[in-house]
Amino acid sequence: MPSAALAGDPELTARELKDRIVAFVRGAAIALTPYDEPLLPQLADLLPMETDVYVVHPPLSKLEYVARTALAVRGYGWQAYPHLVARELTSEPQLRNALGELRAGGIDRILLTAGDRNSPAGPYVNTLDVLATGATVDCGITSIAFVAYPEGHRMIGPGLLWDALAAKQAFAARTGTRAHVVTQFGFHPRAVQEWVCHGRERGITLPVHAGLAGPALLPKLIRFAMRCGIGNSMHALTRSTSALTHQAPLTMTPEEMLVGLVHSRGDDAAIARPHFFCFGGCLETARWLLRVREGAFELTDDGTRFAVGA
Repeated sequence: MPSAALAGDPELTARELKDRIVAFVRGAAIALTPYDEPLLPQLADLLPMETDVYVVHPPLSKLEYVARTALAVRGYGWQAYPHLVARELTSEPQLRNALGELRAGGIDRILLTAGDRNSPAGPYVNTLDVLATGATVDCGITSIAFVAYPEGHRMIGPGLLWDALAAKQAFAARTGTRAHVVTQFGFHPRAVQEWVCHGRERGITLPVHAGLAGPALLPKLIRFAMRCGIGNSMHALTRSTSALTHQAPLTMTPEEMLVGLVHSRGDDAAIARPHFFCFGGCLETARWLLRVREGAFELTDDGTRFAVGA
């Protein structure tokens, strides 16, 4: 392992960097889909108890499947964050029934997002519409994750995104709901830190969970995206790498992203933890995370990435 101070932080040695990576990854969350439910017994040997496990609602799935998988996740002792997609909800009774079922199964937290559907299936256009019903409070949801886009959103301008996030933060403060932000996965760690700084200037103080793409092989990611109807996410990956205006190089692997995030966050706890999007590679991601948590990796000489041991 290199011993000299590393680029990006002249005071940070290789040992200190490795220790910070291990500490950062110990709080990592991962995202599954209902299609991953059969793999939960294998994941039980890889993920620590109380790990935050998010259950994504793919466009070709149904809320009932998301709820079923989330309840199974909770049964393994992990903290389940089922995704509720505002534009997929057909009615307030459906919303309240789903929340009630989750709460009865020991789940008191959700990720709430608007979704990409052009025409809403019911009365909710965005997450603020869902929050306005009061259903999350009435049904005992105590923690809500919201999605953010440090590298921009193709359909919504930055001003509207900031205004919406401020309204969500105000809702959390008003109702006593714990809230944090999960960022869309990206390839520029400094963009996340810059986004956090811009948020602070606007009074946004919510903890940030930085989104990263997991280490699964690209062909598998593409096959899974097509199978689950999340091709837009894969196109977004391509767009995000070509549309960036930052001068720093892109980081295309989770190893590079983690090193970059640890460097850019420094001692700032605003970026609380990493959040891994698995895209069908949940077992690969969980095995990789286990090795990183154990410190079974070596940094390169320049300290910009690392290699995980077998």
